Amino acid sequence: MTSVSTLPPSPPAAEPDTARKALLRPAVTAAALFVAVRAAGAAVLAVTAWTHGRHPVALLARSWDSPWYLRIAAHGYGFVERPRPGVVHDDLAFFPLYPALIRSLRLLTPLSGGGAGLVVAWCAAAVAAGGIYAVGARLHGRAVGTALAVLWGLLPHSVVLSMGYSEPVLTACAAWALYAVLAGHWVRAGALAALAGLARPNGLAVAVAVLAAAGAAVYRSRSRVSHRLWTGAALAPLGWAGYVLWVGHRTGDPLGGYLRLQRLWGSRFDFGVGALRFVKHLLLHKEAFLFFGALTIVAAGLLLYALLVLDRAPLPLVAYSGALLVVACGGSGFFQCKPRFLLPAFPLLLPLARVLVRTARARPWHAAVPACALTGLSFAYGAYLLAITHTPL
Repeated sequence: MTSVSTLPPSPPAAEPDTARKALLRPAVTAAALFVAVRAAGAAVLAVTAWTHGRHPVALLARSWDSPWYLRIAAHGYGFVERPRPGVVHDDLAFFPLYPALIRSLRLLTPLSGGGAGLVVAWCAAAVAAGGIYAVGARLHGRAVGTALAVLWGLLPHSVVLSMGYSEPVLTACAAWALYAVLAGHWVRAGALAALAGLARPNGLAVAVAVLAAAGAAVYRSRSRVSHRLWTGAALAPLGWAGYVLWVGHRTGDPLGGYLRLQRLWGSRFDFGVGALRFVKHLLLHKEAFLFFGALTIVAAGLLLYALLVLDRAPLPLVAYSGALLVVACGGSGFFQCKPRFLLPAFPLLLPLARVLVRTARARPWHAAVPACALTGLSFAYGAYLLAITHTPL
């Protein structure tokens, strides 16, 4: 396997307009292919939902976590739900960027809350696909970049990218932040990492990637580095840290308030002990197919991470994907949600994208078979998750 430097290269002082246009056109094409794939998946979902007496738009806009985001967008924070003794669901557990974007769009358009949530999520997913293409193309060429964006849209849990969820917003910030790191645009990377930290709890992984790359750049230079690097590194964790500290201040526990809220939701970080216990339970008892699917996807993610490391991928991508895997595998509770937590970890797909492109160039039919199989799995599994199963995603 060809290797890639684990550190971002030193870029020119400014990116020429011609280079930006050369990136923009194929990125838009890759995003359009991603949108076409997700539109086809949404069509399969719609047919499945109608045959089961459910409305597809309602499923996409108002399932599980979506009403919490819509309530925050409409009324701000302050809603608490107590579904049963000892369980407290506080909306402060949801990070603010996605509901803030919904609220802004509602102020500018006549869209309803659900409609605005879907538009924000769909636009963010398209922007994310463009950023994913940019990362793949910078490392391995346009074909790999396009394959990477399309593969991201064909993941088994990619139906979430069509829902009123915050994963597309996080991935959009993360993809372009990682591209900025690879290009050496430190301030831009830090600002996008700060936004990612306001999107979701695992948005901290973007700051980890920026800080890891900055530390490696400082070590490599062994001399004075640009103030832009220090500025980007300082900006990167501000979004996540700022919101967590604000929640702590609001709950009267500055350092532990947010973690306490998560525990009341039934989610805690225990270094994977709870997840291993649940895996043991799965292997010994009959459970819903959904949980075995989640276990398979997480295991595949760990394998792909090993391949990413062996392929000597750039340090920011390794650090980012590793941080997302640690959060997903080390947390207990909501086992069926772990594949969704890994959706932003698009660098894990780089080895697959490279193999797919090489195979397509040598033997097109050999690449078409797994691509069609993955497409069918993605569409069918997505429809099953949202229209048939009643388990929260």
